Amino acid sequence: MPINLLSDDRPANSRSSRRRFLGSAAALAGATLPAAVFAQDATPAATSSASGATPDFDQAAFDATFSHHTTMVNDVRLHYVMGGQGDPLILLHGWPQTWYEWRHVMPALAERYTVIAPDMRGLGDSSKPLTGYDARTVAADIHGLVSQLGYSSIFLAGHDLGGWVAYAYAAAHREEVRRLAVIEIVPADEATLQFTTLNPQASLWHFSFHYQRDLPEALITGRERTYLSWFYGYGSYNPAAIDEAAIDEYVRCYAAPGGLRAGFEYYRALFTNIEQTKEDAQTPLDMPMLTLGGAASFGEFVEQAWANYASDIEADVIPEAGHFVPEDQPGLLRERLLEFFRG
Repeated sequence: MPINLLSDDRPANSRSSRRRFLGSAAALAGATLPAAVFAQDATPAATSSASGATPDFDQAAFDATFSHHTTMVNDVRLHYVMGGQGDPLILLHGWPQTWYEWRHVMPALAERYTVIAPDMRGLGDSSKPLTGYDARTVAADIHGLVSQLGYSSIFLAGHDLGGWVAYAYAAAHREEVRRLAVIEIVPADEATLQFTTLNPQASLWHFSFHYQRDLPEALITGRERTYLSWFYGYGSYNPAAIDEAAIDEYVRCYAAPGGLRAGFEYYRALFTNIEQTKEDAQTPLDMPMLTLGGAASFGEFVEQAWANYASDIEADVIPEAGHFVPEDQPGLLRERLLEFFRG
């Protein structure tokens, strides 16, 4: 039976008029994609009724708990946001986002953990080197940051591309990662490639586009808001979850010199990541692992895709959530993460 990655549980006013988005960095390995509805009416917007729906962001309250820092790691200047108390919990963001995607989730987590949300190499307010965007190298950056902060045992969560980095970190430092969570991402493996070409059902078209050298930068520079907003709108269950203020912040970062290039370099590292994943998968992870999918995006397919990569997996599907779970359903996400990391 084909895996129904295009099932849509959004309200009818949104479902009939907005195209389903299949995630920005995830692979659809081994799946048969059903037909998609490509109608695109930009005006309707769904609103979420789930208890974890996106709240207003209280910047003053956030700043009372968290502070911004920078440090040099592996010749890269990493920006990170840190606050709370307790054991360290590292949150890794995806594309086209930054640490800021975790803003609604971090305060509740900080009541129990020391939360550290870095901007990965090249993204956000971290520096933008020309090379080093494969998952192992970025994971080494994060490990260097963790070591500088004096920690040797951590909890770890990654969304989208951050999930690939989190997996590489856990595979390289198995005794140091107590529990691992991956959100809306599946492994980087060869099956990814079959869904990066155009087909009449569904396609991760942007994988192939971003992989091209220089062309995406040339076409998108000066149009960053238009391009990125497409992903935010069609990747969210509730298109209002990523509001204008959040888009302003993301566009500020990706429109900065080198910002687009650095983001696309993560896609250009795909074949390197596939080879790394092959090596790491020879020994499945043995720490507890949580896989989470958005009900209106990958759903339970996230669990299925990771089944052979870890020996102790639990899984959940977040209702009324698309690809951008930390912003679509921050309340439900933080509750599930707290439950999992408590063990």
